[in-house]
Amino acid sequence: MRFCSLGSGSEGNALLIECEVDSRVVRLLIDCGFGIREFSNRLGRLGLEPSQIDAILVTHEHGDHIGGAPRVAAFSGAQLYMTMGTALAGLKDPANVRFTPIDSHAGLQIGGVSIEPVPVPHDAREPVQFVIDDGNTRLGVLTDLGRSTPHVVRAMSRLDAIVLECNHDSAMLEASSYPLSLKRRIAGDYGHLANQASSQLLSQIDHSRLRTVVAAHLSRSNNHPDLAREALASAWGQDPDRILVADQDVGLDWVSA
Repeated sequence: MRFCSLGSGSEGNALLIECEVDSRVVRLLIDCGFGIREFSNRLGRLGLEPSQIDAILVTHEHGDHIGGAPRVAAFSGAQLYMTMGTALAGLKDPANVRFTPIDSHAGLQIGGVSIEPVPVPHDAREPVQFVIDDGNTRLGVLTDLGRSTPHVVRAMSRLDAIVLECNHDSAMLEASSYPLSLKRRIAGDYGHLANQASSQLLSQIDHSRLRTVVAAHLSRSNNHPDLAREALASAWGQDPDRILVADQDVGLDWVSA
């Protein structure tokens, strides 16, 4: 298994996962907050075309995650998956969008790849994150949640790789010019993880198999990659240079999970 980010942040998210199952390559996209043109351009950097995507999994209905997903799915022929809550909240006309509803508490298979939805606390209708398992490697994708839960810790244990939200530094957010209401939303239990909250979560999961840690969904104005790296490195017991960062503009190149 390998994965890469086409972009990660409040202006658009898309994570591409590539698995080989029975000599066939399966490509899954988690979220698509980019329009067809931008998505195609970013995918083209990898030498790929939209028609090579097998499925798009949407975590929740916020525009930076679902914004381009229906159009990109229709354009590429990829199957679209999301919870019914996400569909009802995020699609203007769910009846006219071809998608497969998923149960937030039941696993599914796509092309021989196992996908486990993980319900999370976030200010959305029925948000989930995902664990992807190709039979050899387990990748956890965990962005857009306000706090950890026992279920999240259990689901994200014994991974080989994790993409983990480090949205903001608490001191930087508090000192920012954001309105108080927005600060409270971001820092609240249904908002986004601060660096230290992400560090605490990482320290709680069983990371005995963990080889790759990626910090994702960093705020442009209220965080810095070095702060995210230091926070996660301390929890993992590794050097900060081992922590990869997916950013908004260039994402993250292919990483072997």
